[in-house]
Amino acid sequence: MRILQICPDSYAEYGGISMHVRNISERLAKRHDVTVYATKRSARFPKYEYTNGVKVERFKCYAPSDSYFFSMEMLLTLRKVEFDVVHGHGYHSLPLHFAPLAKCRKFVATTHFHGFGHTAFRDCLFKLFKPIGWRTLNKADVIIAVSEYEKWLLVDYFGLDSERVVVIPNGVNFEEFKALKKNNRGFRSVLYVGSLLSFKGVHYLVEVLPKLAKDVVLEIVGEGPLKPFLEKRARELKVYDRIRFYQGLPRNELLQKYADADVLALLSMYEAYSLVVAEALAAGTPCIVADTSALSEWIDSESCFGVGLPVDLSGVAGVINHILDNGVDKGNMKKWVGTKILDWNEVANMLEKIYAQ
Repeated sequence: MRILQICPDSYAEYGGISMHVRNISERLAKRHDVTVYATKRSARFPKYEYTNGVKVERFKCYAPSDSYFFSMEMLLTLRKVEFDVVHGHGYHSLPLHFAPLAKCRKFVATTHFHGFGHTAFRDCLFKLFKPIGWRTLNKADVIIAVSEYEKWLLVDYFGLDSERVVVIPNGVNFEEFKALKKNNRGFRSVLYVGSLLSFKGVHYLVEVLPKLAKDVVLEIVGEGPLKPFLEKRARELKVYDRIRFYQGLPRNELLQKYADADVLALLSMYEAYSLVVAEALAAGTPCIVADTSALSEWIDSESCFGVGLPVDLSGVAGVINHILDNGVDKGNMKKWVGTKILDWNEVANMLEKIYAQ
């Protein structure tokens, strides 16, 4: 099959939709002709690239605050091409909505749908955009959600037939985790991995740090516009020396961060799945998540613990201290494998069957 994957960002990031598209594309490319259309926000990304069997073409785009990813160049190109399968990704960016312009036998949409815009302005645009989004999804032969929560959200918001929405979770490359071992670093750590945006809840972890023992360090992996505020607030709370910021970590170093952490915390308001939680659990690290959106599906109070919104800092501190002081039975994490945490090879195989139908 000739397959086109449409990725809203550069296809070069280690997280988010880029990581999802890259993992399925490279596996599908072992048996099929796979092309990726991505966007080019920076001169550091080449226009054309051939990597691990995947042909990548990037198009100039307008992406204020890493959003929307509007590319007239991609739009015009899509009107001229033909593939057996076109698979668009990311409802909250425009490339998915350009995807139906390409001629194809089957159009598949993976939405990564949150149901909200992440600022007041974006939420207004999100609501105005609903008719266009409805039209895109109704052109799709198959709609893929990465969690039961996302499926429910799509069916409820757009009035879709639930049989048109198939749940296929994100994947994990289990081979990456086999050799990981926890290092003794002389301190205990709470880890955050993700974009530094207010809806992700990373600021709560800075606020809670004074309530934790002096040997507890907050490690923040990611970048985004909230970083100056986090640094300022850490200085005000006199905990700046207990916070370590990292960005652009090589994959092996990020995996080691998962393994070394005593607990990962993600107090996000909206998540369609959370690959971060999946990877932390795969590394044997317990998690704390906000009891909301798809994050609620992870909560078992054995390997993943929930806290309510709005966030109660004392309550969060209590859960963190409980895990740090008592640990968890890591055997409980094995139950996620094959159910909510799949290997990327299995995800690619499931997609291949959908493409061939």
